[in-house]
Amino acid sequence: MTPWWFRLTGPMRRRALQKQKIVRVDVQGIEHLKQAIANNHGVMLTPNHSFHWDSYCLIDATRELRTPFYIMTAWQVFAMSKAFERHSMQRCGCFSVDREGSDVQSLKTAVDVLQNQKHPLLIFPEGDVYHMNDRVTAFRDGAAAIAILAARKATRPISILPVAMKRWYTQDPTPSLLQTIERLEKRLYWRPQSSMPIKERVLHVAKGLLSLKEMEHLRMPQNGTLSERVERLSSTLLVDSEARYGRQAKQALIPERVKEVRRAIIEARETAAGAATPEQETQWTADMDNMFLVTQLYSYPGNYLEENPTIERLAETLDKLEEDALEASYPTVHADREVLVRFDQPIELAPGKEKRLVAAELTDRMEERVQLMLDEMNAQREKQN
Repeated sequence: MTPWWFRLTGPMRRRALQKQKIVRVDVQGIEHLKQAIANNHGVMLTPNHSFHWDSYCLIDATRELRTPFYIMTAWQVFAMSKAFERHSMQRCGCFSVDREGSDVQSLKTAVDVLQNQKHPLLIFPEGDVYHMNDRVTAFRDGAAAIAILAARKATRPISILPVAMKRWYTQDPTPSLLQTIERLEKRLYWRPQSSMPIKERVLHVAKGLLSLKEMEHLRMPQNGTLSERVERLSSTLLVDSEARYGRQAKQALIPERVKEVRRAIIEARETAAGAATPEQETQWTADMDNMFLVTQLYSYPGNYLEENPTIERLAETLDKLEEDALEASYPTVHADREVLVRFDQPIELAPGKEKRLVAAELTDRMEERVQLMLDEMNAQREKQN
């Protein structure tokens, strides 16, 4: 990390937010972060991860602190970036993690930051961007495990600050949303279903795309609610792959099950050492594609839009469909938006005294706090309107 480089690149980050039409970033509870830093605690920030550029919003919200973060970043982000971008990311505090394997170096780096560095460590426990800004997707145990491991041999307390980030439209995005829906309908070789209400139109597209995947993998469209159909297709793909590679589910979260299958495929390829048959290569590629599909399906719980069809949820669902069906690197920026970042009171781990604390329990506490803050932010917004 090079703090002066971080400050130098601040205008670039702000221009990126302007391109995303994020016109305002407000912050609440920043005094909790200030106090933890002033007390020389090892600080871990654990926000929800519901939209692209949310890390820039978090950094912008803490601009007055002039404090960069160490950011645990998926290695794929580095792989997709240009040489200068990779160099800049590292100097701004980003370090890569390979979630598919046992990334010992990344773990050591994260623990060292919490034990010895003055700058906070930022980890997104959800792991991926799921485009659900009202509902936290299940947190994975990695962040909690890192905090517990750091606390056991630390000489200072470790403070975990749950962070909630919520995005709202300040302009009506409907005209742009309708254009995206029409592009999706054309992808399905449909005429524009312009006579349908916008919510029904989005759900109609979603069901059409799901039916195509059911035809591919289950040989026919399935009956049931969207939630039931998504679960059935995901389960079929996972169970088949787990059986093929000798992996057992062990009641794990779907992302963890996907990770285990992907790891098994990578191990099988490494064991073959270039001597694999064309049939094996075809199977490995198909299974990798299927695990990617399962990850996509995991971001569609099936009832997110129907239970509360706000304009934000409509846009978020279309963002996912645009990335998945139209293969957009990033979804369309539909209209001006504002973001609220809220820091919760810290969960403090005393140094050397957390031997009985279980990562799963700490993960649940972090997840519950973030979801509670999102619910409170939405309730306050409804009162204001």
